[in-house]
Amino acid sequence: MLDKIIEKKKKRFEELQVSLADPKVIANPVEYRSLAKELAGLTPLINKYNEYLKISNDLKDMDRVLAEKSQDAEFLLLAEEEKRNLEFKIKDVESRLEEILLDEEAGISRNIIMEIRAGTGGLEASLFAADLLRMYSKYAQKKGWKVELIASSITEKGGYKEVIISISGKGAYERLKYESGTHRVQRVPITEASGRIHTSAATVAVLPEAEDVEIDIKPDDLRIDVFRASGKGGQGVNRTDSAVRITHIPTGMVVTCQDERSQLKNKAKALRVLRARLFDAKKDEQESKMSRARRIQVGTGDRSEKIRTYNFPDRRLTDHRIGLAVHNLEEVLEGELDDMIQALRREDKRLKLEARAG
Repeated sequence: MLDKIIEKKKKRFEELQVSLADPKVIANPVEYRSLAKELAGLTPLINKYNEYLKISNDLKDMDRVLAEKSQDAEFLLLAEEEKRNLEFKIKDVESRLEEILLDEEAGISRNIIMEIRAGTGGLEASLFAADLLRMYSKYAQKKGWKVELIASSITEKGGYKEVIISISGKGAYERLKYESGTHRVQRVPITEASGRIHTSAATVAVLPEAEDVEIDIKPDDLRIDVFRASGKGGQGVNRTDSAVRITHIPTGMVVTCQDERSQLKNKAKALRVLRARLFDAKKDEQESKMSRARRIQVGTGDRSEKIRTYNFPDRRLTDHRIGLAVHNLEEVLEGELDDMIQALRREDKRLKLEARAG
């Protein structure tokens, strides 16, 4: 299975090398940078694969040597020992190949699309979704990342039924990938006159952005509907058919974008979200084909998985995946997420190393 996947990537690697030597590509700085970035991303995988092929060929040579019964006993013992060493090496390289491939497919070095949706809890859930948006925006600002609003559905009191943003910058996916799942809040809602504590929830999905060359979306596979935007949007946004709804017919995925006044801009943003969702589905399929040991991680990334509780009365934040509770809730909501993320990364690494050792 690995050979088939990597051979396809090796072919792409060779195509990129040829393209980057093409004078037309060299003369186009934007295209050249894009292709060079893609080549750099594939290089570690291809180098490791070449190492795998060399060891595999050495093993075949050793089998041929051992098949020759004319060799003396001492030589055959040395050959047997060398074969065992090679078998150990090739297993280690295979494991590393799976890790590199999984990281690449998962989008470790990519920008992200983040989707935040209000869950159970009505208006309070939508206000909590707004709190999460603010928290991630503040964290991104501290990291020097760019945040761009793609789509939103605003409720009364300034909450969100749904909000989709892109976050661009080095390390965005690597650090925020652990945020996918259900976030639960326990507090007294502003709408609660009796002062009772309510429990509400919002879901977060973190999707690595895909390049055009990775996800081929055929025009015939899309149904594009345009309509008049609703809700707040300033002068003019509600007076033209600027909102766009894109349906991906093969999968049934639907993306709607209406925040921009321009139909073309809304369409471009909707396509970015669709491409990210299709890439995420492809990643999940790829992970399901990997060995169980390579799929072990902190959390599944499933929105239905309850990952964290924000308890306001006790100022406590609890991450249920690693059993970590901290009492600096206000600071975390102001974007101080590094300690929690570092703890999740350490546990993720520990699980993977444990699985590899086993």
